[in-house]
Amino acid sequence: MNPGDLRVIDAHIHQWDPLGTPRGFSTTARLLKYVPLPLSLAVRLASVRDREFVGDPTAYLNPYLPADYRADAAGVPVEGVVHIEVEWHGKGVTGKAEETRWVAGLPFGIDTPPLSGIVGSADPAAPGFADLLDAHQSASPLLRGIRTMVAHHPDPDVRVYTHDPSALTSRAFLHGFGELAKRDLVFEAWVYSHQLPQVNALAARYPEVTIVLNHLATPAGVFGGVGRETGHTPERRRELLQRWCDDIAELAAHPKVVAKVSGLAMPILGHPVPRRGHTTTAPVLVDRIRPLVTHALDCFGPDRLIWGSNFPVDKAITTIPDSVAAVSTALTEHGGDGDVLAKAFHDNAARVYRIEPPS
Repeated sequence: MNPGDLRVIDAHIHQWDPLGTPRGFSTTARLLKYVPLPLSLAVRLASVRDREFVGDPTAYLNPYLPADYRADAAGVPVEGVVHIEVEWHGKGVTGKAEETRWVAGLPFGIDTPPLSGIVGSADPAAPGFADLLDAHQSASPLLRGIRTMVAHHPDPDVRVYTHDPSALTSRAFLHGFGELAKRDLVFEAWVYSHQLPQVNALAARYPEVTIVLNHLATPAGVFGGVGRETGHTPERRRELLQRWCDDIAELAAHPKVVAKVSGLAMPILGHPVPRRGHTTTAPVLVDRIRPLVTHALDCFGPDRLIWGSNFPVDKAITTIPDSVAAVSTALTEHGGDGDVLAKAFHDNAARVYRIEPPS
């Protein structure tokens, strides 16, 4: 399908300025800006886990702002975007709310798609979680939920964002999580696929909270080998996919869990990384992602799928128009009609993130 034929809310984008705001990758970005080190050499010096996660570090070393997104989304009728937190290193209990305030102040909606929602960074297990939620909500009325960096992987050469393999099920996390229910806020769960049982347990403990499963749980290595031992043989990839299928089906039994069809071009899935300036086309991409997208549709149904570009993270592999084309093709070939596409690319995001129609 032509991406221009759809109405689109991009429910997963990132905005950042590693040179002017405190990000997890700001130190590297600032160092390479002022030290004349060739990018190719810097890439070779990076760890395997970093290289395999980012694919091409160019996007992480420069600001990515509304005008950059507008250029990348050209040809796709995006009616609104939802910003998802990304490695903001704020100081103090409420420091992470500064990212929400910063994003809300960016020049969206002038000649770019409007900002329709913000998902901030917060950890339910951290002291002062309730105060941080209040600070986020005070920073912008567009706050719709929070995300916590809990992605963990048993392969030591796959990049992780927490060193606690049971972060989602700790006593402190579960205790704090109740604050989201009090405020009717969404929880964005970005995990690796083997953590799906933890998300399932969380959904069972708090059935009233909407949980948005980011990136279909990022089954690292499903398309090719990554890390030390993940997905390096066809047999391991089949086992990985089968376990993912089983766990996705179990999670989908919780009616308040929504699957975000995003991040399917993340390099950590095992995609071959094209040379800089090249991309993976939609026909090639759809052949890879079809089993993930179709199983998600079978399990969650058309009312609990949401598309997001995950830009600029996915930019190392594909483009926004080709992401739209690949996902819409996979859905259509699996029996999804125009109503299914309208829900996945627009209506479900509008409902989950309480996005008002443009006036």
